[in-house]
Amino acid sequence: MHHNPGFLKLVEQVKERIKECTAEDVQVRIAQGEKFYFIDVREDHEYWIDHAAGARHLGKGILERDIESVVPDRNVSIVLYCGGGYRSVLAADALQQMGYRNVASMKGGIKAWRDAAFPLEKDKAI
Repeated sequence: MHHNPGFLKLVEQVKERIKECTAEDVQVRIAQGEKFYFIDVREDHEYWIDHAAGARHLGKGILERDIESVVPDRNVSIVLYCGGGYRSVLAADALQQMGYRNVASMKGGIKAWRDAAFPLEKDKAI
């Protein structure tokens, strides 16, 4: 996918303010039974195709509106991911601005997750 220069510049600026982790870091946390919110911020249609096993869906378009209902405790650990690690950077920044203190963006997004052959799920039929 082609990303416009202004978008990439914004993402790079925001990366200075947020934490990032790798897909491997997340998989280790899951394997160790660590409790954290693993949130896919992609669009609905992207999530329905497949998503990281155990991830919950809150698209970037509704994240700020709905996060407090899903994650009321601003101190818990949250890991966000998107398609390639760009939108989740911006989403992490937004949550930090809302007072969430332990938010990270997963570098490389679902692409990195797939490349590592970590478990995927498909949306269940409605």
